[in-house]
Amino acid sequence: MLHKIIGLTVRDVRFPTSVEQHGSDAMHSDPDYSAAYVVIHTDSDVRGFGLTFTLGKGTDVVVCAVRALSGLLIGKSLHDIVGDFRGFYRLLSSDSQMRWLGPEKGVIHLATAAVLNALWDLWARAEGKVCSWWTWEKIPPFLFIQEPKQIVSCIDFRYITDALTEDEALDILMKAQEEQQMLKEGYPAYTTSCAWLGYPDEQLKQLCTDALQRGWTKFKVKVGADLEDDKRRCRLIREMIGPENTLMIDANQRWDVSEAISWVSKLSEFRPLWIEEPTSPDDILGHAAISKALAPLGIGVATGEQVRFKTVYIMSKLAVHFSDMPISL
Repeated sequence: MLHKIIGLTVRDVRFPTSVEQHGSDAMHSDPDYSAAYVVIHTDSDVRGFGLTFTLGKGTDVVVCAVRALSGLLIGKSLHDIVGDFRGFYRLLSSDSQMRWLGPEKGVIHLATAAVLNALWDLWARAEGKVCSWWTWEKIPPFLFIQEPKQIVSCIDFRYITDALTEDEALDILMKAQEEQQMLKEGYPAYTTSCAWLGYPDEQLKQLCTDALQRGWTKFKVKVGADLEDDKRRCRLIREMIGPENTLMIDANQRWDVSEAISWVSKLSEFRPLWIEEPTSPDDILGHAAISKALAPLGIGVATGEQVRFKTVYIMSKLAVHFSDMPISL
């Protein structure tokens, strides 16, 4: 079945997480976790569901952008889209007028992500491979597309071939052995839920205790608003998790380059594995300078959710040690 796309609906969904400071950090003190939630409708009973993450105000702007992009897929068949997924991605991200509002950045980037996530879901459902928590044992998500050539064919390599070519990506996938390792051991992960910036100390302690009991070994702490408070909170978290577990810190783009170097150096006693988003996500040379200055302290530099997908390849050559990008973005 071709699964012709006949419509797209999008909703502005918000949760009042700011009331109890869930998700708070040095730059986002009152986030209301939200989403632009997309449903793609076809001429069959198969639908695709996707979303992109937002922080409250502005979700309505992303919703408008999704609606503006919807004309690029309504009337097309899923069969034709997946037959040239790379080409469709370029159509969606490079419309000659809409790209002026991006390109691949900001609201257009978020709107494109919501549509593409819904398309991935539609494709999986059409193949009978949709994954929910109850089907995890039968169909792990990373087995949705099994052929490396098909995976690579979905990626737009424009602007990144100086860092990674299509042939190099294919070679990496052909040699990869991570699949069986992930099935056996799981995938390394950390928790931020214990150390949002607005949480009081007693809540930090209780959440750390709960996380340790559940088996977490890696903890990320939000920093950047007040140095002395950061020292106190990092000390508290380090004492709670012990010397054997991993601590990371995240400033959410709070600092200038020199300020980042000075601030993080003063937190080095807590042995953070990395500092995430120390400065502007687009400042490649700034990240390189921070990375060079912190290397003697054993502290790496990580990108975050605001870095451009294609910029991160350049940063990986010059500056960053860790890429921490949510896939939905």
